[in-house]
Amino acid sequence: MLLERTRSIVEELAAAPGIVGKRDIAAAVGKLGIGGSDAVRVGDDCAAIPDGDGYLLFACEGFLNEFVTAEPFFAGWSGIMVNLSDIAAMGGRAIAVVDALWARSEIAATPILAGLRQASAAYGVPIVGGHTNLRNSADQLSVAVLGRATQLLTSFDAAPGDALIAAIDLRGRYHDPLPFWDAASGAAAERLRGDLSLLPEIAEAGLSKAAKDISQGGVIGTLLMLLECSGVGAVIDPLAVPRPDGAEIGRWLGAFPSFGFLLSAPPENVAPILARFHERGIAAAEIGRVDASRRLCVLEHGGPSLVWDLAVSPLIGCAPVPEEGK
Repeated sequence: MLLERTRSIVEELAAAPGIVGKRDIAAAVGKLGIGGSDAVRVGDDCAAIPDGDGYLLFACEGFLNEFVTAEPFFAGWSGIMVNLSDIAAMGGRAIAVVDALWARSEIAATPILAGLRQASAAYGVPIVGGHTNLRNSADQLSVAVLGRATQLLTSFDAAPGDALIAAIDLRGRYHDPLPFWDAASGAAAERLRGDLSLLPEIAEAGLSKAAKDISQGGVIGTLLMLLECSGVGAVIDPLAVPRPDGAEIGRWLGAFPSFGFLLSAPPENVAPILARFHERGIAAAEIGRVDASRRLCVLEHGGPSLVWDLAVSPLIGCAPVPEEGK
């Protein structure tokens, strides 16, 4: 029965605000005139800037005012956490972060700053500056990160025939009522740092070339972005995605885990990739295969069933631009 419902569950998630909101990226990309065949491709988790000896990685995240006001400490913590996940998803290691904070007062800013400070210490990545205003009409936060990679994982290198892998740390809990799965704020610093190092190690070992961290759009939204940027499609089994005992599948597929990544890799590399995650107590499994269709399909009893056709309905507007004459 559950297998028969997977298509409707995934369709509902595809219409959810966390995924629909990703279309805002397409509007910005178009108005800025960036993306496509630019030297620094837009659509990745970070900008990857060649510097002659690998890549500098640069990214930033902003947070909804309502979230910052309702969860000030967790917003600060998340400002560090999500940026470091972006760096890891590109096969990199973070160097430093800066924050831009507007708050209603010093009192309002204190728990936000405490969250930033504690996460910075836990992950071992320093805060080196930023901007602060304590006389704003609302609480607002954005955080930027700088990192470095020698071998990239990108959103543009998933290839037909690749296996899709989901790796998620299940050792946590929902941060109710929010859609966040928190497996980080109570974890030991050594574990947090070691877990994030898995992604650059996988890249440097040549086991994978494509990855994304599972973000606000959950597994489905993140996968759609990966497929769009790579100009490919996939067939997946949503029931194969690792999930906590008792977690309802619809909520889980739309959740934002503190440690969650999708990787695309040749089938012969699946076993060694899974082994690396399992050795650190992180759940990981093959959930599907990449194809050339530019469609996302899910498995049902009758076979693959279409959920989204990226050729008809792009999501973030960052698909590769075909070379002239091809």
